[in-house]
Amino acid sequence: MPVTKSVLKNVRQNAKRRAVNKARKSRLKTEIAKFTATAKKDKAKLYPAVQAMIDKTAREGVIHRNKASRLKAKLASQIT
Repeated sequence: MPVTKSVLKNVRQNAKRRAVNKARKSRLKTEIAKFTATAKKDKAKLYPAVQAMIDKTAREGVIHRNKASRLKAKLASQIT
């Protein structure tokens, strides 16, 4: 177990950040699953919101920008 005050603080910060990142990633996965389950004609309307969420998650550092690009391309291919 860490002893110094600064390391104890880092442990607390990491736990909090991990929880926030996990929630953000879970929310993203849920939105992607909803998009995938949606009928093809409704996907065009839903895509901009999902794309914005993917971009925001990448901007926050939860997922890598290349992964965000791959996800958007994969979802965009489902529209056409």
